[in-house]
Amino acid sequence: MRGGARRLAWILVAASATLTAAPRGTSTPQPAGSPVVAPYELAVWPLNATVLDAKVQAELRGKNIMPANPCSDEVFIRRVYLDLLGTLPEPAEVKRFLQDKRLGRRTYLVDTLLTRPEYAEYFAMRWCDVLRVKAEFPINLWPNAVQAYHRWLRDAIRDNKPYDQFAREMLTASGSNFRVAPVNFYRAMQGREPSTIAGCVALAFMGSRLETWPEAQRRGMTAFFTRLKYKPTGEWKEEIVTLDPAPGGELEAVFPDGKAVKVPDGTDPRLVFADWLLTPGNPWFARAMVNRMWYWLMGRGIVHEPDDMRPDNPPANPELLAWLEKDLVASGYDPKALIRRIVNSRTYQQSSIPRSKDPATEALFGVYPVRRLDAEVLSDALRWITGAGETFSSNVPEPFTFLPEGQRAIGVADGTISTPFLELFGRPARDTGLESERNNNPTDAQRLHLINSSDVHRRLERSAHLRELEKGNWKPGARQEVIRGVYLLILSRDPTANELEVALKHCQGGGMAIHQAVVDLAWALINTKEFLYRH
Repeated sequence: MRGGARRLAWILVAASATLTAAPRGTSTPQPAGSPVVAPYELAVWPLNATVLDAKVQAELRGKNIMPANPCSDEVFIRRVYLDLLGTLPEPAEVKRFLQDKRLGRRTYLVDTLLTRPEYAEYFAMRWCDVLRVKAEFPINLWPNAVQAYHRWLRDAIRDNKPYDQFAREMLTASGSNFRVAPVNFYRAMQGREPSTIAGCVALAFMGSRLETWPEAQRRGMTAFFTRLKYKPTGEWKEEIVTLDPAPGGELEAVFPDGKAVKVPDGTDPRLVFADWLLTPGNPWFARAMVNRMWYWLMGRGIVHEPDDMRPDNPPANPELLAWLEKDLVASGYDPKALIRRIVNSRTYQQSSIPRSKDPATEALFGVYPVRRLDAEVLSDALRWITGAGETFSSNVPEPFTFLPEGQRAIGVADGTISTPFLELFGRPARDTGLESERNNNPTDAQRLHLINSSDVHRRLERSAHLRELEKGNWKPGARQEVIRGVYLLILSRDPTANELEVALKHCQGGGMAIHQAVVDLAWALINTKEFLYRH
């Protein structure tokens, strides 16, 4: 980074009103009764409390924890775009939302975002992590199957396929992995032993790790997947997954709740297991689904980690988890209804600035948890700001690995195809299906890359968005509008008076070239925690 831009970055951080986007656990608590922090908070809630909020508030009161203030509209629009679409709002969208004076504008915005194609693309990325959608070693799903599987996942999310149907189609799928996309659930694994299959089922649909179960319980679960057969075809890397047609006699298995069952010869045991798992009232499935979605939207599971549900890892708020589970079942396992329930709550719409010093505040959802943007989201954000991105590649030259110019990182189907930036910023390898495989912890190497990268600097210098902001607006009286435009583009808000003053001084000093001043400002802002983190 040039010396002037580096100095500007430090000055802007110092001039910020608060460490709104500080790393997890380091935000400065605001005392109860203290003034709201502009432009990040509101003094009055713009929506009524819900049953969900009552469950959260009861737990907070029991621990004498003061919940955070409501987040501002500027924070909300950026947050909900990132959490539902994996993308930044465009400046025109921010302006339109801030000018909307309807009482229910936040709810209306959520409904609008859930109809956009980016929603299906982003949550397909989430499920691809869980389901290990990857063409090459060690999963070896192969490119044709990756494309079919990813398309099926994206379409299911777009069409709001109920979660029980979504899971049933994968659990009971038979046929060609190229022609029956959900069959790939049984191929995207590091082994084909019944115990491996059972472990993947438990992780994806029960939020549980089979290796933590008692041995007898593991054996009972594994029995349901002992009669699966994999058969090659004459087509390159195509495979048929089906029930073994050879007579095997009556099969004895045990459901995870301890109930024994005898499966008649010729009956697919997977159908019996799916019927048990997806029966309304069975807590294993619905509980795992709501806990995973809560984790995706709130950054922390009610049971944490979200795929480690076991008796000795209790939920932070049992009543909240139980209520959400029942609500999901009552909705017909409606994914969008679950998202609306969470996102339209005060709990989700809290500020990221805590008002309590209690270390349990975040775990009990008394504040919106701050966390760094996902690698793909950050990559796409930089591509949007600069107009250019990195080139995707795969170490294994297979067909169907070509990606068109302008491909968004969140839409890349194959976990094998990547970029150096995605690797550096913790994109998961998709080898295990564990949520912890994604690493959003900041590193020194990441900081150095953003501060010193010649590639980032070159992309900013060529940014059409920045050039457009400069055009005809760099007269002394119009410089404030240029600065506001840069802030709106990168942080989705106007600068504070303090920030505007600092930026104006920098942009007017030393005969600095017009374009370089704008590039310096943009570079300084993308290196702030407010840009790099969800808050």
